[in-house]
Amino acid sequence: MADNSDINNVSQKTAGLSLNTKAKEFKPSFNAKAPSFVPRSFAPKPAAAAAAQPAVAPAAAPKVMSISLGSAPKAAPANAEPTPAAVPSTIPVSSGDSPKKPETAEPEAKVEPVKEAAPPSKPEEAPSSAAPAAAPAAAPAAAPSLQAIPETREADNDVLLDEHFKEHLNVIFIGHVDAGKSTLGGNILYLTDMVDKRTMEKYEREAKEAGRESWYLSWALDTNQEERAKGKTVECGRAFFETAKRRYTILDAPGHKTFVPSMLGGAAQADIGVLVISARKGEFETGFERGGQTREHAFLAKTAGVRRLIIAINKMDDPTVNWDKARYDDIVGKLTPFLRQAGYYKADAIFMPISGFTGAGVKDRVKASVCPWYSGPSLLEQLDEQKNIDRKINGPLRIPISEKFSEMGTVISGKIDSGHIKVNQKVMIMPERRITDVVAVYGENENEEPMAVCGDNVRVKLRNVDERDVRSGFVLTDVKNPCHVTRAFEAQLQILDAESIITAGFRSVMHLHTAVEEVIIGKLVHKLNKKLQKSKLPPPFVKTGEACIARIEVGNTVCAEKFADFPQLGRFTLRDKGNTIAVGKILRIAKPGAAAPTAAAASAE
Repeated sequence: MADNSDINNVSQKTAGLSLNTKAKEFKPSFNAKAPSFVPRSFAPKPAAAAAAQPAVAPAAAPKVMSISLGSAPKAAPANAEPTPAAVPSTIPVSSGDSPKKPETAEPEAKVEPVKEAAPPSKPEEAPSSAAPAAAPAAAPAAAPSLQAIPETREADNDVLLDEHFKEHLNVIFIGHVDAGKSTLGGNILYLTDMVDKRTMEKYEREAKEAGRESWYLSWALDTNQEERAKGKTVECGRAFFETAKRRYTILDAPGHKTFVPSMLGGAAQADIGVLVISARKGEFETGFERGGQTREHAFLAKTAGVRRLIIAINKMDDPTVNWDKARYDDIVGKLTPFLRQAGYYKADAIFMPISGFTGAGVKDRVKASVCPWYSGPSLLEQLDEQKNIDRKINGPLRIPISEKFSEMGTVISGKIDSGHIKVNQKVMIMPERRITDVVAVYGENENEEPMAVCGDNVRVKLRNVDERDVRSGFVLTDVKNPCHVTRAFEAQLQILDAESIITAGFRSVMHLHTAVEEVIIGKLVHKLNKKLQKSKLPPPFVKTGEACIARIEVGNTVCAEKFADFPQLGRFTLRDKGNTIAVGKILRIAKPGAAAPTAAAASAE
């Protein structure tokens, strides 16, 4: 009887254990519904244990365990003597019987996961104690992390938007030569603390020694010695400044007629334009007359996608003007109908008087003592008040390459017209279909950034790409959604200024985003009236002021998109003999060129 009583006591104290006497190894199976087994060294304080006791009241007592020997407890007396010795020393017995699967540390390994991830308040989620595989199934701690992966990606996208809380605008300064574009841009950099006073004093001293004392402000943008010596911008300069509301990139376009292609390359990256007009007697008339760059720059800016224009009437402090309201009104009256013809209506064209040299009206408003008839915002205030631009941040990646250079690897620069780019992202260079990785992304402040979004002007370092394999006009795109490549497309043309009639076979130079290619008008498909209604028969020719739909054939493979899908990659300009002949937008892209870009590129080479 004593033996039976001992067995009963052992069975009561060892509830929750299931021992199969026929098994070769001793494998304890803990009841997942029972409270967690915690050694005394890891046990909580008595107060915490007392507070947790009501939560496990429905279950068996923590210290009570049961052993089932075979099918019934009555058959156990024959094996009663080894069993009590095995219960308190369960861990050594199992390690001695099966050296390949030591379980000496198994109870301790289960202590912390059970204590943190399996609270007693959810016992119904644990498997049944009768199943032999209850122990491995009771601790799937990786399941919650797998379910959280989509949430983590969504959070990354949110961070991508939140980190760029300041919108980035690309501002291009356009206008006739000697209108004061570079001087205005240099003064903005100085007033926004992007160029310190010591550097500006150095420019002023060097300009005075060179006999160009009034040009020192423009030297902040004109870094080329040739540009400083002649006082003319040759290439589209670039600089960065920031206000409390936005980040800006200045694109200083050359004003001379010879460098209009450089101006077009800058306009293709711009979001908003500042048309700088010289109020000095004689200079405005020279730029606005036929052949002046004031007219051509305004038309080209609209064609390149510059939606809004700020007309800065500069040099109002000149002795020939002296902030005269009559001179200001005369310039506004002549420019307004011309800009309306170019496509800039009243809401898209804003006039203001400034002095780029003295800074009046640039950062701070013009003082009433200087200009009592104007009380509007300053130039920087007007830029900050512009409406936000709808960016395709989550769209397919499109970066027309404007420049390339080698700096410990191939680096390309351009504006992100669509999508966003990250470090280590796989991208494709079109039209070559070359796949590469992004090594680094540099922002306008020349600092390395983890990512950049639509609207940013960036420099991207690529892995395992030779500089000779990349050129201006190529486009950096997504691997899964690349851009179209073609050698022919159908477009709507507006003839601006042609010396003679234009027929099929007419040759010119096309400026499409950052690409410059020779093209031929293969066929005139339709002629359009003022309501853009198509003619039934193909026209034999078109002339200045008329519109048509024509088939354009390109000498080399180019990257292009329909204007309706990607406006920046779907608008172009045709130039001939230094003049802008026509502007157009792509309506359809020829399928053969898009289907076999590699063969087309090979034949072009």
